[in-house]
Amino acid sequence: MMRQMPSSIRGRLLLILRAGIAAGCAFTLSACISTQSTRFDEFENVLASHDSATRALAEWCDRRDMADPAVIRVSHAGGEAAQPTAEIRRLLEVGPDDPLGYRHVELLCGGVVMSVAHNFYVPARLTPAMNAQLDTTDTPFGKVVEELNFTRERLAAVVGASESCPPDTVLSHRAVLRRADSLPISLVIECYTPANLVD
Repeated sequence: MMRQMPSSIRGRLLLILRAGIAAGCAFTLSACISTQSTRFDEFENVLASHDSATRALAEWCDRRDMADPAVIRVSHAGGEAAQPTAEIRRLLEVGPDDPLGYRHVELLCGGVVMSVAHNFYVPARLTPAMNAQLDTTDTPFGKVVEELNFTRERLAAVVGASESCPPDTVLSHRAVLRRADSLPISLVIECYTPANLVD
């Protein structure tokens, strides 16, 4: 029975069922769960294969025929800017008074919101042109800074919504992005939406 399952498995099953209902599964429950579970695993694999979430979402958007062309753009979300905690500053290897940038955005492919993201970044470790683009355009962070050849250090991956994510989040990631010289440039909290799992 469901109450005998570990909470992590139960939570994932509920997310899979929710995505299946959203997709309008018109077949048996077992087939619906199997389809959604396979899609969830495929989505996780695509995310894991890229240091840039922007590139991963563009690939997933293309695979799922969610938009043509499969181009990721951002829409700035409302609300007050989040304040960086002491832990965020420690992870970014900056002092208590060093300026940090902050972006709270939705990443979209076509009209579909694929992710909601919080991004704390270190302007001093980017070029002036990159900072200007982040301040004035709807270009995703990963696209703006791609010439830095950054790598991703994943800190956490949670099935469902972690802190700071919308309640319907199906997968939450927390990661530090590092320049080629290993200096951290960004801490991201990525909240992936059910739209990634439906047709």
